[in-house]
Amino acid sequence: MSRKGAKSRTRGRKLRSTGTKAGTRVGRVREPRTELEKKLAAHARELAEARTHLAQAVERETATSEVLRVISSSPGEMEPVFRAMLANAARICQAKFGTLFLSERDAFRVVAQHGAPPAYAEARRREPLVRGFAQGALGRAARTKQATQIADLRAEPGYIDDPQAFAILNLAGARTMLAVPMLKENELVGAIAIYRQEVRPFTDKQIALLTNFAAQAVIAIENTRLLNELRQRTDDLSEALEQQTATPKVLGIISSSPGELEPVFDTMLENAVQICDASFGNLLLYDGDLFRHVALHNAPPAWAAERQRDPIPPRHAARVLYSVADTKQVTHIADMALESPDEPIAKFGGVDHLFRDAVDF
Repeated sequence: MSRKGAKSRTRGRKLRSTGTKAGTRVGRVREPRTELEKKLAAHARELAEARTHLAQAVERETATSEVLRVISSSPGEMEPVFRAMLANAARICQAKFGTLFLSERDAFRVVAQHGAPPAYAEARRREPLVRGFAQGALGRAARTKQATQIADLRAEPGYIDDPQAFAILNLAGARTMLAVPMLKENELVGAIAIYRQEVRPFTDKQIALLTNFAAQAVIAIENTRLLNELRQRTDDLSEALEQQTATPKVLGIISSSPGELEPVFDTMLENAVQICDASFGNLLLYDGDLFRHVALHNAPPAWAAERQRDPIPPRHAARVLYSVADTKQVTHIADMALESPDEPIAKFGGVDHLFRDAVDF
């Protein structure tokens, strides 16, 4: 019995020892599991942040691509490009509204707005030139040629003390403002400004995005300028070619109609009206005292009938015409109805623009 008791006590000690070891192993397992849960939570947060950053990056790239698409699809037109830029900048930067300015000597001119409160938008339409604000965000951006942010406009003395700031503070209710200069070879072209109606500064990424939009705006402006120059050169060349084509045509009529003036005059008038994009034309001969109509082209019926009835206009009824004879200078009148409403050509011909050249025959 004593041996069995000893064995029993020994087995009990073994069981207690085993239980202690099992408890130690459980404790060791629980500790790594807690750490693992913390790591998993940290990884989940990092993954969520990465997804947020990725979504923001995709949104920025999408906005940039959209602006570039508008630039390529609107050659020679800046307004749709500016509207697209402001719309994307306001949306991605979580701004309430935005304005795009072009530099004009010592001022800025508002050329585009997006999301602006109606009262402020109307005030800017009535007075698009913005002057002063040397200490404001626009003035600082122009002077430093860097992005300028004001966290709270109502805390800025330059805005509180300036009566011109009434519109942006009271009509627009702006509090936080970000202005980015538009630069071409370090020369100020304009600026883009976005606003929030609460005090909440823009982030560095938002500032970088608006800076990128400003650079794209300069590209759009330069593309428009180059395209307009190209169009003007093309128009000039087309006009020169048309003139060169018209001259041989007239010379051909002259050579083929010896002793006949009427076909020559008709051809001259037809070409002059066509090349100068005029509505109709008259050709008169001057005998040293009076003018006589000798040819008409595409004249309104009432004017043609008047000239057939009385081909010699008296001096008192054709003051502009006779001033050409007196001065022997080209005369160009932008609005005959306004400057010489009593002259027959203004009444019967319905003429707004008149061009006359002095010719001695």
